[in-house]
Amino acid sequence: MATLKEIAQRTGYSPATISRILSGDPQLSVTPEARRKVLEEAGRLNYSQTKSRRGRTPKGVLRVGIAEMLSPAQQLEDPYYLYLSGFVRQRCLDKRYTAVPLENRGREFVVPTGGEKLDGIVAIGLFEPEQIRSLACLAPNLVFVDSSPQESEHDSVVLNYSLGISLALEHLGKLGHEKIGFIGPEWKYDDLRQRALEARRKLFVEQMQRSGTLHEEWLLECPMQTEEAAQAVEDFLNRGGERPSAFIAANEEVAIGAVRAMHKLGISVPEEISVVSFNNTPRSALVDPPLTSISAHVEQMAATALDLLRARVPLPGREAERTIPLKVVVPPTMIERNSTSFAPQFVQDNKV
Repeated sequence: MATLKEIAQRTGYSPATISRILSGDPQLSVTPEARRKVLEEAGRLNYSQTKSRRGRTPKGVLRVGIAEMLSPAQQLEDPYYLYLSGFVRQRCLDKRYTAVPLENRGREFVVPTGGEKLDGIVAIGLFEPEQIRSLACLAPNLVFVDSSPQESEHDSVVLNYSLGISLALEHLGKLGHEKIGFIGPEWKYDDLRQRALEARRKLFVEQMQRSGTLHEEWLLECPMQTEEAAQAVEDFLNRGGERPSAFIAANEEVAIGAVRAMHKLGISVPEEISVVSFNNTPRSALVDPPLTSISAHVEQMAATALDLLRARVPLPGREAERTIPLKVVVPPTMIERNSTSFAPQFVQDNKV
């Protein structure tokens, strides 16, 4: 895992500045270019330290289009997609594929002027039906990452959110937490960008209802962004009343915002309130405190997408390895760090 010192050496920024960039400090005045440089370098260092050195370069070079749901500016607000995109590009480099970023023109995507024919496209995020049709016109093979809009036609790689919520609750349960809340939006978009209940919150509510431990007043509504999450948590805590001993955050940005709000109000994390994050990008280990997180394995999701694409492309003198579409559901894992600890009541009762 990359360290602040290593990122400082690569970027020229001080470890203190890097720490503030990674934690989204609103008081820090920094350009989008500087923020992107730090985030991308953290991802590159993490990749270079964890990737396998084994494997073979395939015969023949593929041209892979990369379609992204978010603009570069929007990716800085949710670096999960920045890292997904970065790992797809890195995997293309490792495999000696040519990565071709596609131009997003709203309802359609286009190959940059002068671009050659594509063998396939990796589409990152959620796309409207018109956009999907546009992508299908550009290449015969599509692989969607983090969504699965047309399973009968296209490959996809998604995360098992239900397992992720179960792992988070199991982890907190072992630490004696019985009073658990959730931070994130109630509504979001489904795989066809239609309004739907947000998957993680929906699954959390269902599992808590089954165990009879759901407290609706501990469902904090906010967008999946740092500032909004910090404000939602601060407002909740300032209202007083009983509070949970732990929160599950819908993503990393929400977790970082929640921790910031608690620090502002003098609430210790994790001694008073534990926080579990989702996604586990390279940032999770570098913020203060390092976030216990449900890992989406963004690097493996990217690698799997390229492997699925490769199997659908025929090479000269050889047919494609596979013709039917596949959906790969990646099982997340729990990464334990310093943002979770024993519940205060559990410590008191058991003298831990």
